[in-house]
Amino acid sequence: MAETSFDLVVIGGGPGGYVAAIRAAQLKMKVALVEREHLGGICLNWGCIPTKALLRSAEIFENIKHAEAYGLSVSKAAFDLEKIVARSRAIAGQLNGGVGHLLKKNKVTVFDGAAKLDGPGKVRVEKDGKAIAALTAKNIILAPGARARTLPGLEPDGKLVWTYKNALVPDSVPKRLLVVGSGAIGIEFASFFNSLGSDVTVVEVLDRVLPVEDAEISALAHKAFVKEGMTIMTSATLTALKKGKNDVTATVEAGGKSQNITVDRVILAVGIVGNVEDLGLEGTRIKVDRTHIEIDQWSQTGEPGVYAIGDVAGPPWLAHKASHEGIICVEKIAGLKDVHPLDPSRIPGCTYCRPQIASVGLTEQAAKDKGHSVKVGRFPFMANGKAIALGEPEGLVKTVFDAKTGELLGAHMIGAEVTELIQGYGIAKTLETTEADLMHTVFPHPTLSEMMHES
Repeated sequence: MAETSFDLVVIGGGPGGYVAAIRAAQLKMKVALVEREHLGGICLNWGCIPTKALLRSAEIFENIKHAEAYGLSVSKAAFDLEKIVARSRAIAGQLNGGVGHLLKKNKVTVFDGAAKLDGPGKVRVEKDGKAIAALTAKNIILAPGARARTLPGLEPDGKLVWTYKNALVPDSVPKRLLVVGSGAIGIEFASFFNSLGSDVTVVEVLDRVLPVEDAEISALAHKAFVKEGMTIMTSATLTALKKGKNDVTATVEAGGKSQNITVDRVILAVGIVGNVEDLGLEGTRIKVDRTHIEIDQWSQTGEPGVYAIGDVAGPPWLAHKASHEGIICVEKIAGLKDVHPLDPSRIPGCTYCRPQIASVGLTEQAAKDKGHSVKVGRFPFMANGKAIALGEPEGLVKTVFDAKTGELLGAHMIGAEVTELIQGYGIAKTLETTEADLMHTVFPHPTLSEMMHES
């Protein structure tokens, strides 16, 4: 068991960890990365990428169902769930291999095992309970990620009650499906199974779906989901699950009343918890608050030389946040001068349901709560030529500006391809663009992006 010395050891090979490791290698550090399960982390293997593959299949199937509206004739449209899932898994596998290649190309030493802090500047790596390496490093980055939250008495069993992982590899499409939680994960799976014919009910404990989004966008989303055939229950609490042989009866309380809903499957999408166990945090100065590691603006924990990035370091729980956080952390460690702390208001969020939803910055209400005098712009999809030509006339682009300075405070969208459009406002935020700057920008015609200009 050779002791190996590095400038940096990264624990976790997800979108935070592997990006941090590569950036450190580019800055001439000697880097080791330890990953216990699969390179690319949850995002690439069991999250962002495979879900988008599933949703793409559902989107094409939806378009085929409405082929007549485009002057096309398609008979006996059907789907093969096994092939849809196989395609999703193949894409995840392809990208997993790509991450391995990138790490090798950048001369990052990869250890296959579970890592644990083993004293100041020390990391112990184990595989199947056996120690395989003892690493030393001046700097250590913790990027172990997170996992699905479970609720007492409502634990998933993989058969009748699913987590997102089970929902990614279903053996059949449930005739009746209950989705608990209406955040991005819950709504994306609700949208996927609804497109394939499930009778979907969504239960949300808060007073509206997609509660982190602007209230106006959330209301439009609710209306769209109901139009697509979903049943949406807000201000509702799941209190019990009674499992049958091949179905589940859920007890839901809403509006002071309790009702039973019998479904074939339940998907729990009620948030995440950080993977802080078995990292060797005991005996260190690292503080953990509700399963998330406390850090400063440079991702430094309470323990000198130990940093934390990504999901384990708190919200927003997004892959691109983790990657950017990792780069900032590494560049600060390397002593680069022009390094800026992460600004959460510049991190876009995307939900790939039908219709798509995307946002960046402050909601209208949050801007008002912060004392801004706001100027709000809106432009509907139904007034955009490209949206009508696409057959996607439902949606809205909403912008929130400071009425005094013209600063772009936030942008919120619902409709076709908004997850691709949002980066335009993301760039605008980074460049501290004003309303006047955007007005004077020439947008191409005919495009969906014109709506960003009009808004």
